[in-house]
Amino acid sequence: MELHSTLDSFLAFVTSWYWIPLMLLYVGVISAILIENGNPTKTISWMLVIIFVPFVGLVLYYFFGQKYVKVYKMKRLNKRQALRLEKKWKELDPIMESFIHDIHEEIGDLSKVFRLLKTERLSSPTLHNKVEVLINGEQKFAALKRDIQNAQTSIHLEYYIFEPDTIGLEILALLEQKAAEGVQVRLMVDSFGSPTLIKYMKKRKDSKILFYAFMPVTFTSLANSNYRNHRKIAVIDGAIGYVGGINIADKYINHPDQPSSLYWRDTSVRILGNAVNLLQISFWNSWCQTEGEPFMLEQGYLNLSNYHSNRFGHASVGLVSSDPASVGPFNLEALLLAIGEANTCIRLCTPYYIPSQELERALIIAAASGVEVELMIPADSDSFFVKHASYSFLKALLERDVKVYLYKKGFIHAKTLTVDDKLSFVGTVNLDIRSFYINYEVSAVISDVEVCRILQRQFDIDKLDSKIMTLEEWKSRPRLERALDSICRLLGPLL
Repeated sequence: MELHSTLDSFLAFVTSWYWIPLMLLYVGVISAILIENGNPTKTISWMLVIIFVPFVGLVLYYFFGQKYVKVYKMKRLNKRQALRLEKKWKELDPIMESFIHDIHEEIGDLSKVFRLLKTERLSSPTLHNKVEVLINGEQKFAALKRDIQNAQTSIHLEYYIFEPDTIGLEILALLEQKAAEGVQVRLMVDSFGSPTLIKYMKKRKDSKILFYAFMPVTFTSLANSNYRNHRKIAVIDGAIGYVGGINIADKYINHPDQPSSLYWRDTSVRILGNAVNLLQISFWNSWCQTEGEPFMLEQGYLNLSNYHSNRFGHASVGLVSSDPASVGPFNLEALLLAIGEANTCIRLCTPYYIPSQELERALIIAAASGVEVELMIPADSDSFFVKHASYSFLKALLERDVKVYLYKKGFIHAKTLTVDDKLSFVGTVNLDIRSFYINYEVSAVISDVEVCRILQRQFDIDKLDSKIMTLEEWKSRPRLERALDSICRLLGPLL
């Protein structure tokens, strides 16, 4: 009887007073969010989720919202990696200054972007590169397979999505072949983006490929899925580099004999020259965050002393890498700097447009100052929430005469920017909060007239497959759609 009585008393106490520890938990979590001093919009979004989605909101924040412990570890690693390169940076400083001077002679104040990269120790400016624009997977995979087949010393691949489908298995077979020949093959994929390949490679006990998943996702480390390695990088023999939006999967290839399949529009670049060294450093930084055995950049994989001897083309190239532990949102800052220096035209292409307040205001100011600003996004997104969140941000642009094109031929996944026929960005960065602040991202900044012409010509081609949205059309959409826009906008920083 006493046991039952004690149990009944305990249950009565819990039933009556459970709200006190729950309230303390809510206060503690909300206080932790505020103490982080993060982006105000994101802070408010998390607070709304926690308050209006009881318990579930707390669980979501535990796994995907809190970042301080993980990010502090990333910051320590970033600092350690930077110290390893500090001596070389100091040696190259006079050369980098002369390069920035040369770039300024070509593109004027847009060269400030390259100075930002140098000052923040993101990358050196490099001259005399050859940059080939690759439209869609058909062009990229043909070139990449050829370069892998010709590799002599090393192959480094870092991809967000790598599927063991037709094209994926073709590339894996080539990698195994080169590894058997003695080429050092390192393959790194994102745990969240490539779970099927990770399972596939676990069964390949005899594989000679050095394969590792970036931030493995398990139940106890589910929060890792919030920090995605969204980069798509390939470095062959330390001499040929690839970067852009194209992952390794069949869906990135368009087949003329399958007109019913979704058309995938994407862009990458193939680089020859000293800029490949920058991609090698980016890969090295990521590799050092896996369980893979570290490799030394100096051991034939990277030569930082050959800036004067290698002349492949006319392109000046820098690299913007950012991650959750970056001192600042460097990809966003580089974009803002370029947009602010525009004089005639800005053309942006992105699959996801959920901008920060700074980016939205920069585009509006550019348009108001007489710069022709054009933005292209998919007419139909692959995400219900992202589509409606994106549409909520279009009104402000349309009110200030920014031209917005909705791509209708298929899904446009390219992440490009051109400014004044002088400067281009091609990389993995979407125009959204996640890419700017949470993901591991990378973009090539390219000063080359021909590259700009090719990208702008492709933009004009894509406009033929797009519908321009007007302010009147935006306002005439059903009220329910616009209400959904507003609701999804609140989730924008979390998407």
